[in-house]
Amino acid sequence: MSRPAPPAHCDVAVVGAGIVGLACAAVLARAGRSVVVLERREAIARETSSRNSQVIHAGLYYPPGSWKARLCARGRDLVYERCRAWRLPHRELGKLVVAVDESERAGLESLLANARAGGAPDLVLLDAAEVRALEPQLRAVAALHSPRSGIVDAHALAASYAAEAESAGASLVLHAELLGAEPSGAGLALRVRDADGGEVRLSCAAAVNAAGLAADTVARLAGVDVEARGWRIHPCKGDYFALAPGAPVALGRLVYPLPAAGGPLGVHATLDLGGRVRFGPDAEYVDAPRYDVDAAKAEAFANAAGRWLPGLRSAWLSPDMAGVRPRLAAPGEPNRDFVLEADGAWIHLVGIESPGLTAAPAIAEQVAALLRSL
Repeated sequence: MSRPAPPAHCDVAVVGAGIVGLACAAVLARAGRSVVVLERREAIARETSSRNSQVIHAGLYYPPGSWKARLCARGRDLVYERCRAWRLPHRELGKLVVAVDESERAGLESLLANARAGGAPDLVLLDAAEVRALEPQLRAVAALHSPRSGIVDAHALAASYAAEAESAGASLVLHAELLGAEPSGAGLALRVRDADGGEVRLSCAAAVNAAGLAADTVARLAGVDVEARGWRIHPCKGDYFALAPGAPVALGRLVYPLPAAGGPLGVHATLDLGGRVRFGPDAEYVDAPRYDVDAAKAEAFANAAGRWLPGLRSAWLSPDMAGVRPRLAAPGEPNRDFVLEADGAWIHLVGIESPGLTAAPAIAEQVAALLRSL
């Protein structure tokens, strides 16, 4: 699907070949538009899309009516449909959000009310005995059970969108970095650095900014006053630790603590498709993306998860991977909603962090609708 240089013209240029950009390319190409995807890396889905817990979210946490709530609810169903149709590796294994003591019970009930209002299906509030019946090793006075939560092979999901876009005629250009953008006639003239370090031009009727961690940079190139609009990305790093094989811990579901209001979800337990358990992520704002994992954090991770998984030892944890969220919320600020906004010939997608993987196909639908209105 890749070409050494972009064609000279297209209907829509998509900047960024993560899951969101590829989903947009697939939907737009299938609708009959000529599409070029520009990706600055050497392959697809090399940043946020490939460095996360690979969870299909049911939609528990987001304010009802927000982009995150609506797109997660719609995207969840579309991702599961796609996994079945394309035979993508996934498991609808369910998730428990646990209240460790009575002081957290009211928060769990508030989360249940919020999740139902936001469209999360099939939720059940469990008592301590019911929690133990599902996950005997957990410590909890109650838990919210979300059976529609699951996991997916994010690489396979991204590749499926790329394959669909290709089959509909889209072009993916790797090692292609956007350098500038100017209005030109009824559309845009894009300046792009190619794989050889030269500069080529691409004219398009419209462009989609799906650049993830660089979405604010692309918005600036498009002429947006990023600071005035509150679109500055604050990279937030999250580390993961893997549970050692043979450790006396057995989990069959995702397990999350009750999150602090307006903040990150906290260190939780996820499973991969092979049943391996990972703990994470934490949250550390960084000046620029980096992916090292400090082994000395194992004690803090064991303590955090040990609140609801007693007996967990730091010796059983080893550094696994790190990811970086493209957060709009600065340190100390509450969570922000996704930005999906049309501006001239641009559709800007900014701050697409969790549940971006789940929401990707629904975001693509919205992008298609916005482009029809331009």
